[in-house]
This record gives sequence, C-alpha cells and structure tokens, in this order.
Amino acid sequence: MSADAALAARVPQSVKQAGKVRVATDLPYPPFEMYVSEGSKEITGIDYDLGRAIGARLGVKFEFTGQKFDGLLPAVQAGKFDAVMSAMTDKKERQQAVDFVDYINAGPGWLVKKGNPENIKVVTDVCGKSVSVQTGTNHQRILEQRQELCKQEGKPAITVLAFSKDSEAQLALRAGKVSADFLDEVTAAYVADTAEGGAAFDTVRGKEAVGPTSASPIGIGVSKDVPGLKESIQAALQSLMDDGSYRKILEAYHVPGIAIPKATINGALD
Repeated sequence: MSADAALAARVPQSVKQAGKVRVATDLPYPPFEMYVSEGSKEITGIDYDLGRAIGARLGVKFEFTGQKFDGLLPAVQAGKFDAVMSAMTDKKERQQAVDFVDYINAGPGWLVKKGNPENIKVVTDVCGKSVSVQTGTNHQRILEQRQELCKQEGKPAITVLAFSKDSEAQLALRAGKVSADFLDEVTAAYVADTAEGGAAFDTVRGKEAVGPTSASPIGIGVSKDVPGLKESIQAALQSLMDDGSYRKILEAYHVPGIAIPKATINGALD
C-alpha cells in the first residue's frame, strides 16, 4: 500500500523526521495482537495489521513494542510512545491521559470451559464464584460494578482474580482456579475457536450474561504531546474505512460485525 500524498502532508513534522509512530501494545491479546507462532517475535493481529495500514497511508512506520496493559498509558504520558493500540476501551477517564481515535465497537463476554460446566447463563450466575480478569482493564471495572447486582439479589460476592496478562487469566480457567474469564467478546470468541482446535473453551455472550453493558468504542490512544497526530491517524483510518481496506482486515479475523462506519475522536459516553 502506497502513501497518500494529501494524508502524508498532514503528519506532524516530528513524526515525519522520525519516520515512525512508536506504538505500545499488550502482547498477546488475540486476535488484536499476538505472535505469529509460539516462540516467535513476529507480531500479527487486528491492531497490528490496522496500524501498518494506517502507517502506509501516512508514509510512516507504525513500530509496535510490547508493554503490560496497566503500564500502557503511563508509558505514553512519559513520552516513551506516541500511541497505544491494544484493544483499549475509550473511556472518559482515560481521555485525561490520551486522545482516542475510535475504530471498532465491542462489548464484554465470558470465556468458560468447554460445555459451560458451571452453567453460566446470566450475570448473577457468577455470584459466589471465582472469575479471572486482566488488571487495569475496563472489564475489571465492570466486574466491580457487578458486585452490586449480587448484593441486590442477596447472593455472595464474586471473587475476582486479576492477572497482568489475559493469557494468565485463561490459564487460571484451564486449571480450574476460576469458573470463567471476563474479557472482550471478540477475544473470547477467537480463543474459543482456536485453542486446542476449539476443544478447550466456549463463550457466553449477550446482555443477560454480561449485565447491563452495551458495546463500547475501542480506540487508538494518541499522545496529547504530539499535536496533529490524532487528526492524521483519524484521516488515514477513515480513508481505509471508505475504500474497504478496514473491513478486509476485520474479515480476515472473522469479526466484521465490530466495524464502525466513521472514525471518531473521543467518542466514549462515560
């Protein structure tokens, strides 16, 4: 894919001189960011492919480096990175640290053992059970809110085990330490379809199962210290949406349903 001259002209001078946008990401979190194979350092995934496509339009490279999820925003604020691409939910609270260019909509879901042996169908079915979640994520905050639902129904609290990586949260589920892993529905579906050829996990999705939470915008978190960068990324992303390249990337990972028609900035409602 060649650069678009008009879009490339809008790239901030500091980024042009560097020839790259330094991107922080939390690896692995399939299908958004993951390694091509076990032991490989080659990255693939929705965020990686989309970042490369945006960079190509702008005539710069999107250079991805792994970081722990709860350290992503502090690293950008410290000037170590220009942006975050890591399936990060656009939240008003996070907008204090970065500006978001929103690129998909996705809601939360449960990853459970194959056959759903704990019979989790509605959100209060996890009351009194142990569940895993990744530290610092929107899903961890949602689980904290779900404790109130358990309390209202007179049920025992959820025991929440937080892990620095979702792969560790999945291991806890495999080992029987938790009844379910709470994450975004896209990743839950991907892991259920691919782990052990689809024999290890199932997903439980929908409002009844996750509670009163609708799909939320997920965005590219862009440093506030690089004026003009978010507008450049927004324009490049919109061009990919308009010519069909964006949808092709989502289709390659079997998730065209999370597409949005317009690249917005800071579109979070809460």
